[in-house]
Parts: sequence; structure tokens; C-alpha cells
Amino acid sequence: MNRVLVLNGPNLGRLGSREPEVYGALTLSDLRDQLEAASGGLALEVRQTDSESELVSWLHEAVDSASHVILNPAAFTHYSYALRDAVALVTDAGLLLVEVHISNPHAREEFRHTSVISGVATGVIAGFGFDSYLLALELVRRRSG
Repeated sequence: MNRVLVLNGPNLGRLGSREPEVYGALTLSDLRDQLEAASGGLALEVRQTDSESELVSWLHEAVDSASHVILNPAAFTHYSYALRDAVALVTDAGLLLVEVHISNPHAREEFRHTSVISGVATGVIAGFGFDSYLLALELVRRRSG
């Protein structure tokens, strides 16, 4: 297993300009660069969409291509049962799916405290900025090698 999809949900294409006090000053391009530098031989595809249906399709693609997933579902975390069901397909296929968050949702507004994704994800890493992704990548590398 050497392919990992790094999937990002709504508004994450605005990293660097959206609430830098919460998400930092780095961009999605910066995240891609950091992940590629740390890939250690894994083939990475970093993607972002504001579309729930596109994100669901990408998760189906992960199952069909036997790719592990690092997923920041962003706002979909809290209410997208369609996304939750697609995540369950990934983990039911025996693939790793790590839910990541740049900020710590539990230290933010009450509505962000609930994730419909966490219960079907392999694991969750949150609150470490871009290091959340790097930690997830390291976990995938260890588990898939």
C-alpha cells in the first residue's frame, strides 16, 4: 500500500487568509509541500473541495484503488452523514482513514464538539496545526509499510 489520499473539505482552500489566528498563516500549497517532503516514498495526492458530493466520490475512489486516507472533513465533520457513510466504506475495506483537524474542535464553539466522522475513522488527530497531518502521515507510513 503506497498511495495516500489527503482530502480536505470546505473552506480549507482559503488557508492562509481564513482566520489565521485559528488556522495559521500557511496555505494549502504549503501543506502540500510539507507533506510531500515527509512522504517517505508514499505516493500522495492532496486535494481540496467545497463540495460534499465530490468528497464522497473521492472516498469511493480510495476504496476502489485501495488507498489510505487522511481526511480533514472541515465543517462536514459535524453533520454530513453521507460523508460518514463513505468513511465507513473506507475503513470497512480494511484501509486506514485518519480524521485530522488543524485546530482543536473541542476548544472551540460548542457545535464543533461533535464529529459524525470520528466513530467510523481509524483515529483522530487534532489541534496541532499542520503537524496533525504530518502525524497522520507518519502513522499511515508505519501501518502500511
